[in-house]
Amino acid sequence: MESLKPPAHFRDNEDKELLQASTATGKDFTREDPWRILRIQGELVEGFDALSQLPPAISFFGSARLGPESPYYEQGRELARILAEKGLAIISGGGPGLMAAANQGAYEVKGISVGCSIQLPQEPIPNPYQTIALRFRYFFVRKLMFIKYSVGFVILPGGFGTLDEMFEALTLVQTDKIEHFPVVLLGRSFWQGLVDWLGQTMVREQTISESDLSFFLLTDDIHVAATYLLENCRLKSKVNVDPS
Repeated sequence: MESLKPPAHFRDNEDKELLQASTATGKDFTREDPWRILRIQGELVEGFDALSQLPPAISFFGSARLGPESPYYEQGRELARILAEKGLAIISGGGPGLMAAANQGAYEVKGISVGCSIQLPQEPIPNPYQTIALRFRYFFVRKLMFIKYSVGFVILPGGFGTLDEMFEALTLVQTDKIEHFPVVLLGRSFWQGLVDWLGQTMVREQTISESDLSFFLLTDDIHVAATYLLENCRLKSKVNVDPS
């Protein structure tokens, strides 16, 4: 029987190769997808193995484009520091910008600082503030790690990826796929327009319920955010942390 070898182009863009239908590419999925399954399985095992002993964690999301010159950087760094001092691990996407701010805050107080980076055509520069560094080829495997090992999310200003993570968490709460899962939107001036639209348009059109707006907290105050996360994450994970 002819042996199968993993196609060389798998190194180029793993998600695109997986998500495109074989009829669109003209390729034979029976010869390629089994190798993808093994690679996906390998990523899952690696992630589970690296994070299985992690204490309860808070994941931070935000733009890679906003660096230390942004006021949001210091907010993210300080909030991560407070949470790390309370015994929570901090997880970010491992890249620069506001992801680095979160990792830096935890790293500076000798907390557990996890980076789950993603392989992209334009490689992001990993930040140097990680005590555990993982690298994924597939977005959905990476997103699973954020959800599985987090007891809350902090959403700093960001782009499509940040919105994707935020709405996935809110959807899982809304559909009761995860237990109570506190989500903080940090940066009122950035997020207020979106929050207004959710209330004025989606609630009015009855595509969401008004009670769904209680699934997140919008604030500029990092101490309010920290208290909200510490008090509510205990409901889900029995986290032994002191919110005071």
